[in-house]
Amino acid sequence: MATIFSRIIAGEIPCHKIAEDDEFFAFLDINPVAAGHTLVVPRQETDYIFDLDDAMLGRMIAFAKRVANAQKTAIACKRVGLTVIGLEVPHAHIHLVPITCESDIHFGKEKQTPSQEELSETAGKIRNAYK
Repeated sequence: MATIFSRIIAGEIPCHKIAEDDEFFAFLDINPVAAGHTLVVPRQETDYIFDLDDAMLGRMIAFAKRVANAQKTAIACKRVGLTVIGLEVPHAHIHLVPITCESDIHFGKEKQTPSQEELSETAGKIRNAYK
């Protein structure tokens, strides 16, 4: 059975896409810990990020770097934090979170609940900055 991320990539479930290429897909988290919180996933359905081969993992980080640079341009923040938790969906993924302090990337706090319009606006800003 396909993971929710595979279904998002396939277009079966709508998302606020940021960027994609032949191997990777980036989209906004619908329950972000901070505005602009983006998920980067490989198209290849692999449960655990460290099960990806070294070359693919390197390419995934390079793709995530381009997304993070766009986030930094589009969202007021000091940095873009990166974390790999990987427990909530059995599909390798990286969380990229614009941060101004360490608590901005704390996953134990209450998640934000932006409207679809807010998500669409945020995604548009990041997409426009993506190179």
